[in-house]
Amino acid sequence: MKPSEIVAQLNRHVIGQDEAKKILAVAVYSHFRKVAMTDVDRLEMLKSNILLIGPTGTGKTLLCETLARVLELPFVTADATSLAQTEYVNEELDAILQRLLERAGGDTSKAGRGIVFIDEVDKLKAISGQARAASGENVQHALLKIMEGSLVTLKNGQTIDTKQILFICGGAFVGLESILAETQAFGFIATSQSDDQKVLDRLNARVKPTDLFRFGLIPEFAGRLPIIARLNELSKDQMVRIMIEPQHSIYRQFRAILQNEGVELVIEPMVFGQIADLAFEFKVGARSLRGIFEEMITPVLYLVPDRPDVKRVTIRSLFEEALFT
Repeated sequence: MKPSEIVAQLNRHVIGQDEAKKILAVAVYSHFRKVAMTDVDRLEMLKSNILLIGPTGTGKTLLCETLARVLELPFVTADATSLAQTEYVNEELDAILQRLLERAGGDTSKAGRGIVFIDEVDKLKAISGQARAASGENVQHALLKIMEGSLVTLKNGQTIDTKQILFICGGAFVGLESILAETQAFGFIATSQSDDQKVLDRLNARVKPTDLFRFGLIPEFAGRLPIIARLNELSKDQMVRIMIEPQHSIYRQFRAILQNEGVELVIEPMVFGQIADLAFEFKVGARSLRGIFEEMITPVLYLVPDRPDVKRVTIRSLFEEALFT
């Protein structure tokens, strides 16, 4: 798929993060173009592993899941924090690849073209004065080999070549902004046109490898993540759109559930704004939307199955009882 086609598919499921979508689409496109080349052609080409930086609840995992579904690739997620808490890191990494193989239906070739998303890699930062194992630095070292590309023999005897697996890492990287503020290096260039200023703003917003080193990633690990995309905090308007617009939005899901009961669910626009306001206060992005929405809809789902006379449920406010007609 062309990058524009990938973005168009992502837009059906993920609200906002337009710049991150473009970066991700181009990175994935170039990655699989490299895979299609001969060994001689791609001899000097680096893998396009990706780092997604953004606050919690901004859509990092959803972007990766949707990307894998759109491209029909086997996909698994792993938690870097869990990896850092075990003494047997290499065994845990083997288990991740084993799950990828299962998602590929046991086909090692298909698994070798899958996507692995490792979340919370910012929690692996090396901290001065701590032992390597305690800081998560050992996990960074353990990840290097499979991220770059190697033959891994699993416990069942099957072998996976990780050379073509796309690794996407994610994290909130709290504190990185202050590092970026100190290391902006392009402000001294004179500009006279708005387009020039946009270029400088983009350069200044760009996360450099040296910024990641200062944050606590070891140079070798940061070097395995040449593509970096930043996700922005969601606005209230975007949170409202998340509940309504995507193909599998939570509103569509519950409308379908009640439709199966012969009941039409109608939620007034103001209600979505109220839910977004609450979620915004919780400061965990879109993660809290489902919890608030389900708490609102629970009384409705409890009563409807016992009320065959009800054909329509209208919710006019988050703080009022639903209207059954």
